[in-house]
Amino acid sequence: MRIVMVGFGCVGQAFLRMVSEGAAPLSDFWIHPRVVAVADRGGALVDEKGLNPREILALKSRRGSVAADPTRGRPGLTGLELLRDVEAEVLVEVTPTNIRDGEPGLSHIREALRRGFHVVTTNKGPLALALPALMELAEYNGVQLRFSGAVGGGTPILDLGREGLFGNRVESVRGILNGTTNYILTRMAEAGLSMDEALREAQTLGYAEADPSIDVEGLDSACKLVIIANWVMRMDCSLGDVKVRGISDVTLEQVRGAEAEGMRVKLVASAADGRLEVKPELVSRGEPLCVDGTLNAVTFRAEPAGEVTIVGRGAGGPETASAIIRDLAKIRMEAAKLIA
Repeated sequence: MRIVMVGFGCVGQAFLRMVSEGAAPLSDFWIHPRVVAVADRGGALVDEKGLNPREILALKSRRGSVAADPTRGRPGLTGLELLRDVEAEVLVEVTPTNIRDGEPGLSHIREALRRGFHVVTTNKGPLALALPALMELAEYNGVQLRFSGAVGGGTPILDLGREGLFGNRVESVRGILNGTTNYILTRMAEAGLSMDEALREAQTLGYAEADPSIDVEGLDSACKLVIIANWVMRMDCSLGDVKVRGISDVTLEQVRGAEAEGMRVKLVASAADGRLEVKPELVSRGEPLCVDGTLNAVTFRAEPAGEVTIVGRGAGGPETASAIIRDLAKIRMEAAKLIA
């Protein structure tokens, strides 16, 4: 399986580390990955005979960019230019999320699909803005677009909703989809911290970015909700269809008041009856959705199965990289089915 990687941050490096260590699911599904190109902000590293994963990781650590290789490095080459030049079977697209216009990930995915590459991505931006169109493009070109790591990291939220509940009609979804805000609200409830104090703690621990606005304003949750609604509920929607209110106005007094009533304030994303919404809600301590810390939780209400809830860690390099491997395995299995 010839792979080109665009994006080489935390998730991309975790994935390549698993490849270098021979992660079990790869051999279990007869996947023999050959990474032929990697692109990061500094340029690209290309060898159509295949790159050594350990050497790529060492180069990135030592020199800051994969393009620093003196013979195979191509400084300044963009991901899009690389995709137009290299021959591969699969694009692994793990560039940072851009919710404004989905770029450059959206162009990377489109170009790969047009060229007949399968695509595995963890990038929420392009999916939240253009998932129905991207799925149509993949189908037209006879390739697969997989993105199970875009929602829930390594927790198979999308797989449960789409495949685990196959044969049911998913009528509604409610979920805690953002670990940063859930950590902040948990610390406010359990330690009596103010919003600012809890946010600073989350940043110190690496749970929140220096600019946490996408998380705190509810936009990250909204992106994930749109992906779930499109993929699981077969809605045709985009980020602009979501009514969003984040947690910036939540006060310590409100959190304490909820706690006194046996409730917790949570940032809940919900989809039902064609409506999509993200807002702070009171959740009973006894509800499955009342998870703490950085955990994510999603409840699907399906007919006739009833309510089904999944809980797990929603982020992290190794966790999300495990979803990439899961998606590669599914591409391999689907391709084998078509050949058979």
